[in-house]
Amino acid sequence: MSSLRLISSVASKRHLSLSPLLWRAYATPATFKLQEKDPQLGDYPDLPWVSDQELPARGWWDQQMRRNFGDPIQEYDEVLSMWGPDAPPIPPHKALFQLSLAFSAFVGFGFLCKYALVPERPTVPREYPYSGLVRELGGLEENKAREETEEIDE
Repeated sequence: MSSLRLISSVASKRHLSLSPLLWRAYATPATFKLQEKDPQLGDYPDLPWVSDQELPARGWWDQQMRRNFGDPIQEYDEVLSMWGPDAPPIPPHKALFQLSLAFSAFVGFGFLCKYALVPERPTVPREYPYSGLVRELGGLEENKAREETEEIDE
């Protein structure tokens, strides 16, 4: 509140008038326009958006649907009922983090198996003289694959 008095005193010394609508202190929350009630609901109660799967399992008149006798039904009952889509047990950002952690562990284990756990070769690779017996096998031109030709049977 002292900052409000300071601003008011500075404004009065400069002959300025600051209306509360022109400035906003950091401690006050931002104002949001409330969502208007659906006019088609009439006097039906505006129920909170809570899945029935998040409610406790016991203590209901109808334990399967987790509803007491005479309770008003949610406008979106098909989505929020027990037969609707499953409510995630953990937040999506936490699930994505855990999935990426498991994926990186799987890839890390693969690299460990490929590069760190491979035993050394017990022998030295075979070495041939004359650039790998090119001359003895007839040269590079002689060992090329045959070119494919189209033969037409008549």
